[in-house]
Amino acid sequence: MSKNSILGQMTPNYLERPTISDQVFDELYQRVISLEMPPGTKISESEVAKALGVSRQPVRDAFYRLSKLGFLLIRPQRVTTVSMISEQDVFQARFIRTALEIETVRLACEKLRDEDMDTLEQILDQQLAAVEKSDKLGFHALDDLFHKKICELAGVGFVWNLIQEHKAHMDRVRYLSLSFASHRAYEDHIKLFKMIRARDSENAVKQMRNHLSTILEHFKRIRTENETYFATEE
Repeated sequence: MSKNSILGQMTPNYLERPTISDQVFDELYQRVISLEMPPGTKISESEVAKALGVSRQPVRDAFYRLSKLGFLLIRPQRVTTVSMISEQDVFQARFIRTALEIETVRLACEKLRDEDMDTLEQILDQQLAAVEKSDKLGFHALDDLFHKKICELAGVGFVWNLIQEHKAHMDRVRYLSLSFASHRAYEDHIKLFKMIRARDSENAVKQMRNHLSTILEHFKRIRTENETYFATEE
């Protein structure tokens, strides 16, 4: 799909979200994550507002939120573009996630109750269904939900907020990896879940570290196959 045709494909879907700004944010977020709006795509408030049938204010709000996450590059008096993927930012995000989530999973092994395990198991069931349907966007969302729930159930929900602030570039690489690695990601989650349920904090920490390091294994292939999506960095 060409960059110029993307906004014309948008259709309003405002049945489930509480505010128009949230709905616009969700629409654009999914299109950026899924690479329907690839890095370098030019995007304007007026075009998005017209395509979605909304005023410019909620679009402006959504643009701001996306820029804070690192998905949009907004330059005053110049065109707004979807940011290129930064290799440096991908690896920084992985480091931050690893540092925070290995401590989170250690807490989870101590604190999670039986009903919490049931919650995680339900998410894993949904992940398997997404893998079987080759639903990459659905799996990506459930992947995030699994990690987010571990943080929340361990009593450190703020950790996920910190992670979200830094993982935009990593997210797009993760999405690209799902074309060949979604089943492995699911299996990693199953192993991690079993270790949390067994209260095996030592191995849960090792598994979390290994799981978050798989992006290092996949990165060279992903960049080689999608070179035009990446920023040129010294």
